[in-house]
Amino acid sequence: MVELLLVVGLAVAVFVGFNIGGSSTGVAFGPAVGSNSISKFWAAALMSGFALLGGWTAGREVIKTMGGRIVPAYKFTLAASVVILLFIGLALLISNLFGVPASTSMTAVGATAGMGVASGTLRWEVMGGIVSWWILAPVMAFWVCAVIGRYFYPALATRFGVDTSTGSIFERRRVAGIPLVWVAEDTSRREAISGVLVVVIGCYMAYSAGASNVANAVAPLYSIQALGEGFAFYVLIGGGAIGLGAFTIARRTLDTVGNDLTDLPLLAALIVEVVSASLITFLSLNGIPASLAVSATMSIVGLGWGRATRTTTITQAAEQAVKGDGAAQADGGPERVTGPAQKNKPKKTVGGALQADKPGESVAPIGEEKPDELAASDLFDPGTTGRVIGLWIVTPSLSAAASYLLFSVFPIYG
Repeated sequence: MVELLLVVGLAVAVFVGFNIGGSSTGVAFGPAVGSNSISKFWAAALMSGFALLGGWTAGREVIKTMGGRIVPAYKFTLAASVVILLFIGLALLISNLFGVPASTSMTAVGATAGMGVASGTLRWEVMGGIVSWWILAPVMAFWVCAVIGRYFYPALATRFGVDTSTGSIFERRRVAGIPLVWVAEDTSRREAISGVLVVVIGCYMAYSAGASNVANAVAPLYSIQALGEGFAFYVLIGGGAIGLGAFTIARRTLDTVGNDLTDLPLLAALIVEVVSASLITFLSLNGIPASLAVSATMSIVGLGWGRATRTTTITQAAEQAVKGDGAAQADGGPERVTGPAQKNKPKKTVGGALQADKPGESVAPIGEEKPDELAASDLFDPGTTGRVIGLWIVTPSLSAAASYLLFSVFPIYG
């Protein structure tokens, strides 16, 4: 019976990692595949390697937290570990049915906390610290990207923005019989640099995903030392399952993300990835299980909101608040702008992404851009964002409640 439960636990752990690999690969390397900087095969290979590296380094602290710091390790049994893994797998299934990527980290913590409350052993100070970071990290992601969107993004877009290439940026050549990656003939230096950058940042995103998510697949098994002491087997199973998902179901995710990138300019995608991956890597190094998807979404929202606020200066906003609606227009607000702002206004490229007319072109000052040209919805969909955030709140809450009820009725913990 024990051997059968262990087989079931390993199967569910692989299933969880497999689904994580399928969704995370698109998030990490979607921009690179969409810009023809890298093929799907190499995206999967890099995802596998860097996710494993993330799990082996920063991910160890997250495994320790989920495998013995939230609830004492002695409370985990093989049966309880399998149940917690099943909750995580169920959350992935529900998220796929709704078309929304669930936060596996939050769901896993919720299931573990439910068992802790039922057994009376939940370490509230640890749980409080985790939840505090769950609130703080998305807020930080939002405001960092909002500041970038309002003050720096337009200038960055004019200097570094590159449209998605219609052909491959790199190609394989043989030099003295040795296969090498070379810049394609029709690729400009600007495109080549951007191609390298988007791949490097994708690797960083993959590392962050591994640091955060390997624990979701194997922490319950690590808590009972089901495969022996140490981290090696657990990280290999979690990282290997993520790699399996990257080479299989992630191909469809890469198609979806790569084709939909026209709604989010390549530069904006890179900013979102750097900010969200940096936050999650920092939290993982400190043993905090957190959601990469939540931070990435709030980064997108912040960047779009920051761009939309460029129509009004702080002074104009204050005057409008004091004098009432219409004050900004009456005092020469953005509705009345002519001249340079009209001449240099941004245009819509494929998919509605906002970009400046030409690299190096001057950027209209804040308060001199037209409101009808800078809608926040150009960089994010408010309705979809609300649905996604709502489900991210609901799924870990349901996981914790269901876990509590199940472990209260069936005290299969230690």
